[in-house]
Amino acid sequence: MTILVIAEHTNAALAAATLNTVAAAQKIGGDIHVLVAGANAGAAADAAAKIAGVAKVLLADNAAYANQLPENVAPLVAELGKGYSHILAAATSNGKNILPRVAAALDVDQISEIIAVESADTFKRPIYAGNAIATVQSSAAIKVITVRSTGFDAAAAEGGSAAVEAVSGPADAGKSAFVGEELAKSDRPELTAAKIVVSGGRGMGNGDNFKHLYALADKLGAAVGASRAAVDAGFVPNDMQVGQTGKIVAPQLYIAVGISGAIQHLAGMKDSKVIVAINKDEEAPIFQVADYGLVADLFEAVPELEKSV
Repeated sequence: MTILVIAEHTNAALAAATLNTVAAAQKIGGDIHVLVAGANAGAAADAAAKIAGVAKVLLADNAAYANQLPENVAPLVAELGKGYSHILAAATSNGKNILPRVAAALDVDQISEIIAVESADTFKRPIYAGNAIATVQSSAAIKVITVRSTGFDAAAAEGGSAAVEAVSGPADAGKSAFVGEELAKSDRPELTAAKIVVSGGRGMGNGDNFKHLYALADKLGAAVGASRAAVDAGFVPNDMQVGQTGKIVAPQLYIAVGISGAIQHLAGMKDSKVIVAINKDEEAPIFQVADYGLVADLFEAVPELEKSV
C-alpha cells in the first residue's frame, strides 16, 4: 500500500497543511510519496524530503505547474495516481480544486475533509456543519481524499531523508492561464496557522471598531478573524472570515468578541484548544462551546484586556 500526498507549497517553501496531510497518511499506513508540482520548486521538494515518514518525493518541475492551475495539475496527479492506493491533499482551496478532477478522471468517488482515520478504507468526516460525524467506508481501488488539517497534528518537518525523483506528465492543457493575484499582506500571523486568533462579529458595530481587536492581537501575537456576519456587513474583507464558508482554524487560543455563535461559525473554530467568548448577551450560543465566557460590553472589556496583556 503506497500513498501519494499532493504537496501544498509556494515553489519556494511548503505550506503547513502539507505536514498535516502527511500525518493523515501516516495514520493510514504504508509508504508515503509526496508530489511537488511547480516551477523552480526544488526548495519545496527538498523540504518535503526532510519530513519524517516520507519515503520518496516526486518533483514535477514545469512552467505549466508554476501556479498550480487545476486544469494542468489534475491530469498529472491522475496519471501518477494510477499506481497508488490512496491520493491525499489538504482541504484547502487548491486541494478542493484539484482532487475532484482527479477523482473524476480515475472514475472513483472522493472522500472530503476527513478528520480521522479508522482504517485504510474507513474515515470520519464532519457533516451538517460539524454537528454530526459520518463514518465513511470506501471500496474504491484508489481512494481520493481531502484532509481537514485541523483534524491531524502536523508531522515532524525534520528527520526524514527521502530521495527526490524527477517526474513528468501532461503539462499545459491549454484550458486556462494565470493572469495575476492580489495577496493580502499583514505583519500578523496567517489566520489558519496562528496559535492565537482574535475574531470579531456583528457586535463590533462597524469596521473601525476592529481597531480594538487589532491592538489586542498585536499584543498577543495573534491573527485577526471575523464571523460571516461581520464580513457580509462590510466591516472587514472576506479573507478574514472564519467558519463553514470561510477558513477552518484550530488555534491554541480563540477569542470570540461580539460573535453570537451561529452554527456556521462554530463549524470553523470549535476545534480550538481554548475558546474565550466576550458578549453582552448571556444567552448567546457561543457560550455553549466556550471554555471561558465573559458577559460584558466588548468596548469596555477588550480595551481593559489589551491593557492588561
